[in-house]
Amino acid sequence: MKKIITTSKAPAPIGPYNQAVLINGTLYTSGQIALDPSTGELVMDNITVETKQVMENMKEVLFAAGMAFTDVVKSSIFISDMNDFGTINEVYGAYFDNDTAPARETVQVACLPKNVNVEISMIAIKN
Repeated sequence: MKKIITTSKAPAPIGPYNQAVLINGTLYTSGQIALDPSTGELVMDNITVETKQVMENMKEVLFAAGMAFTDVVKSSIFISDMNDFGTINEVYGAYFDNDTAPARETVQVACLPKNVNVEISMIAIKN
């Protein structure tokens, strides 16, 4: 049975989608960007701060589904400038244990919603 996951601790969707969908024990998240859920404002001081906000938003979506980063099996990272990869990777990596980190791709794209620099989505499965 499909269950829609929502939390006020992550940004509300800005279109016809949900923060996440849980089905048969698998969670599919929508991409998170660096919107501060309490103000609705973008957090884009620098790429480190922006990526941290994205990961904190994702943490709240996972938590709302009863999951954590340890349950993530696949991540997709979309960035506007591959030169930011090292910094994004460092922040992202702080949320995972290297031995159990998920599969992942990182792709440079022409433009992201609201002209942000990074967007991350995940798939998680509760063990």
